[in-house]
Amino acid sequence: MQSSSLPKPPPSVRVLQLATASWMAAAVSAAAELGVADTLADGPRPAGEIARAVGADAPTLYRLMRACADIGLFEEHEGEVFALTEVGEALRSDAPTSMRNFARWVGLAADRNTWAGLADSVRTGEPAFEKVHGQNVWDFMRDRADVSGIFDDAMTEASRQLIAPVVGAYDFSGIGTLVDVAGGHGALLAAVLDAHPGVRGVLYDQPDVVVGAKQTFRERGLEDQVDTVGGDFFESVPPGGDAYLLSNVIHDWDDANSLKILTNCREALADGGRVLLVEAVMPERSEPSPTVTLMDLNMLVLCGGRQRTETEFADLFARAGLRLTRIVRAGLHSVVEAVRA
Repeated sequence: MQSSSLPKPPPSVRVLQLATASWMAAAVSAAAELGVADTLADGPRPAGEIARAVGADAPTLYRLMRACADIGLFEEHEGEVFALTEVGEALRSDAPTSMRNFARWVGLAADRNTWAGLADSVRTGEPAFEKVHGQNVWDFMRDRADVSGIFDDAMTEASRQLIAPVVGAYDFSGIGTLVDVAGGHGALLAAVLDAHPGVRGVLYDQPDVVVGAKQTFRERGLEDQVDTVGGDFFESVPPGGDAYLLSNVIHDWDDANSLKILTNCREALADGGRVLLVEAVMPERSEPSPTVTLMDLNMLVLCGGRQRTETEFADLFARAGLRLTRIVRAGLHSVVEAVRA
C-alpha cells in the first residue's frame, strides 16, 4: 500500500522555504496593517471592493490576498472574491482571538530590522536592537509613541491568549493578596480576581502605566478589590503580598537584572508566600519546541533577555533566595512557582 503523504522536498528546497519564511510574515503583516480582515467581517467581497475600503491599489491588493490565501488566511472564490478563514478571523481587530496588532508589530522596521542583527547578537551575546536603532528597546519605546502604541497593543493581544489557560490551570484561591508585578493594564490580574472574589489584588507597574489600568478594573466592577501602585521593580515592590505574579517579565532580562527583581519579591513576601512566574518554559534538549526556541531568540535580539529551562529557573531562584516548588502547565505557558528557600 502506497503512502498518501507528500514526498519530502529536497534539502535545497527546504532551506529555501525556511529562508523565505520572512516573506510570508511580511505578507501577514501587510494584510494586518491594511486592515483587510476587518473588511471581510460581514462576508466575502471582491478584491476591488476591499481595495477601495482599505485605500489600496486594486491589482496589487489582489496579489497580496492571493498570496495570503495560499497560506491559509483567506479563501479565494470565482471573480477574485475573498472570504476569511478561521485563521484569518484572528486578524480582525474586534475578534476575541485578535492578533492583528502583533502582526503589525512584527512588520515594523523596529522589529524586522532588529532581527537582521541576529548574527551579530550571536557573535557578541548582546541584543541587536541598540546597535540597529541607536537606543535600547525601552528608551526607543519611550521616545517613539507611534511605535510603542502598536507594541503595547501587540503585547496585550499576546498576553490575552495566555489568560484563560493560566487562570484555568493554577489555583489562586488560597491567596489573600496577589501582587501583579509589571502587570500592565491589569488584564491577567482582573481575570484572576473575577474567578476568585476572595483574593485581593495589587497592580504594580510604572506610574504612567497604572493610570491606564484603573479603567480595566472599573469596567469589570473590581475597583474595590484592587489597588494600583506605581514604582520601579528594580528598587522595590509593594510589601506583604501572599503571592507575587510576574507574567512574561523575567524573560525580558538577563540573569543579573532578573535577580534584582526576584530578590525584591522575596524580601517583600509575607510569611508562607510564593512567587509565580508565567513564562514559556524552554524544554530540555530532548524535547523540540520551535515556538519557544524562536521566542528565546526574539528576547535576545530585542532586549538581551531569554527563555529558561526548569533547571535554569531553579538556579535563578536559588541565587535569589527562593526555591522552585512546581511548574504548572497552562498551554504554551506555565506557572513557575517558588517559595522562600
